[in-house]
Amino acid sequence: MTTIASSVQTEIYNLVNRTKLASIELSRATSVQKDLLLKEISIQIQNDKDQILEANKKDISNANPKEHSSSFLDRLKLDEDRLHSIIKNIKDVLSLKDPVGIRELLHKRPNGLDVYRQTIPLGLIGIIYESRPNVTSDAAVLCLKSGNTTILRGGSECFETNKALVVSIKKALVETDFSADCVNMVPCTDREIMKYILTLDELIDLIIPRGGEGLIRFVSENSRIPVIKHYKGVCHVYVDQHANLEKAHRVSLNSKVQRPGVCNAMETLLVHKKIADSFLPSFIKSLKEKNVIIHGSKEVLKYGNKDDINVVEEDNWYKEYLALEMNIGIVDDIQDAISHIQKYGSFHTESIITENQKMAEIFINNINSSAIMHNVSTRFNDGNELGLGAEIGISTTKLHAFGPMGLNELTSKKFVVLGDGQIK
Repeated sequence: MTTIASSVQTEIYNLVNRTKLASIELSRATSVQKDLLLKEISIQIQNDKDQILEANKKDISNANPKEHSSSFLDRLKLDEDRLHSIIKNIKDVLSLKDPVGIRELLHKRPNGLDVYRQTIPLGLIGIIYESRPNVTSDAAVLCLKSGNTTILRGGSECFETNKALVVSIKKALVETDFSADCVNMVPCTDREIMKYILTLDELIDLIIPRGGEGLIRFVSENSRIPVIKHYKGVCHVYVDQHANLEKAHRVSLNSKVQRPGVCNAMETLLVHKKIADSFLPSFIKSLKEKNVIIHGSKEVLKYGNKDDINVVEEDNWYKEYLALEMNIGIVDDIQDAISHIQKYGSFHTESIITENQKMAEIFINNINSSAIMHNVSTRFNDGNELGLGAEIGISTTKLHAFGPMGLNELTSKKFVVLGDGQIK
């Protein structure tokens, strides 16, 4: 039971309802019309960059560094380079094929019926997220290209930045003769209002939460609407006995330190016991040079100085650090590594480093996380890196999408049956 005032409830309902009504118009838009819209969004964001960056400065100044981790503040920050990346993401999506209206023949029936399936938009998608301002533009653009309207509910820590980005997007919608209600932002961050929105299953077709495990569990537990879940990214790299050690060092280090505050960063390194002596001393030294806090199993402790490695606790294996902190374990063989990942993993991303193709195939075929890598950094489980354009999130549940969600994952399919007067 929500406790928000009836006037606020009415305001929010009307906002969501207008967004739903706009989805009917948007679903009829041609590929050319949608591409012109996306191009205009990139232009408006570029034109409004000073206002957007100024809004972000307000959010940064309002964020108390004592209440937020450095990785959280890093995700919140926008600068010229990150704004350029936002615009590049829009252009990448613009270059992708429209996923709507693709008709695929399934069967030619004996009675002469031709049975097809055709892609359609999902409708209205609610995006609930925390401190990443790029989600605002990525989500809006992906939804618009796939024919879906969007209701955005960002966190209070990024409110001014999100508002400035939505202003730019709405300018582009109006400029290209679309309804400004194709993208709307919830005008407040009260959690009770979020709970109310999650009851509007007659209007909203899908909820995609992006943020920490606490946010996603809250959304899942309170929603009447289907939810794409991504609780956490406990990603593993397994260095096999047949690994090229220089390659293993480079890939494993990149998986952890390139950007530790994101969900596809490695949290646990597993090393085959036969190459531990050759690999771990230099790798641990590199981690310490990068100021990484290490938690290791008792067999790992001998590879560092007394103060270099903490004894790993059982709970550490389940932890998503999102920081310069990680676990290291030594395993007997590949089956031991697989069993560890199956017990402690979160179905996000796992990588094996090996020159033995048979070992790689065993690893790939026995672990069902959303992305399995061979001799590749876990950081590549990302929509842009996998050729999807910007992603709207990474699903670690298998319905209806699994892994990075790009344009195709924001559509459903209807049956189309073509005949010549057949009756049953």
